[in-house]
Amino acid sequence: MTQIPQDFAELEARITEDYPTLSRRLQQTARFLLDHPQEVAFATVARLAEQAGVTPSTLIRFANSFGFKGFSEMQRLFRARLVDELPNYTERIRAVRTATGETPNGTQLLWEFAEANREVLEQLPGRIDPRELERALDLFERAEAIHVMGARRSFVVASYFTYALQHIDKRTHQITGLGGMHAEQLKSLGKRDALLVISFSPYAQESRDAAEEAVRRGIPLVAITDSNLSPLARIADVTLVVHEAEVKSFRGLTASLCLTQTLAIALGVRQDQARDKPDRHDAPASG
Repeated sequence: MTQIPQDFAELEARITEDYPTLSRRLQQTARFLLDHPQEVAFATVARLAEQAGVTPSTLIRFANSFGFKGFSEMQRLFRARLVDELPNYTERIRAVRTATGETPNGTQLLWEFAEANREVLEQLPGRIDPRELERALDLFERAEAIHVMGARRSFVVASYFTYALQHIDKRTHQITGLGGMHAEQLKSLGKRDALLVISFSPYAQESRDAAEEAVRRGIPLVAITDSNLSPLARIADVTLVVHEAEVKSFRGLTASLCLTQTLAIALGVRQDQARDKPDRHDAPASG
């Protein structure tokens, strides 16, 4: 039985290897698919067949020859490629326009993004384990200072969390790597501190290095990431998994920002309650 390719790179290698043995029509199909991966990620079978100059049944037969049950199953690898490789915005926009044959206006895009983000926000409370959420707050509350690391797309979330913590008077430091000084900034982590690392696929190496350094030094590590299989989840003391909205391969940050806002405000509430508790030495004597 033919082994089904598990990702785009494996599929590309298989197509390249088997190309000489394919029929003329399947070779024509292979050339089109590998030359236009962005279009393949979004377009319908009918549209792709028209662009490739073959019949829809040829596309399905091509997918079957590599072990897929149908064309849509193979198409998922092309879509995953866009997410994993994170091409620039210009390339994504061009792919959407070419694949759909449409140029959505601002209002159409606003509705799509708003609807997608509304759905992930509704699902967020049910996806976050309450016990893990409280464990994260326990670590943050005990920490003398909270260090926050988020590179690339995650930088926005890390910046907001740092901003919010400063407004509840919690000592916090954002590891920005300014001047290429990630390693130097990590040296400021104290044994009584905690580290929050925010990272999503394909998981920035700087974030992974920071997480591994915290583990090596025995510093509590909380991770906000997109899968329990992520490299951060395997080593963190607490993992909070967030699923973000995705529209035409553009991924949002709405759920992550909502989660970090919740963490900051919940920590502020805890601190406020702790301040309101009377010191046992100040309690009036009985009788």
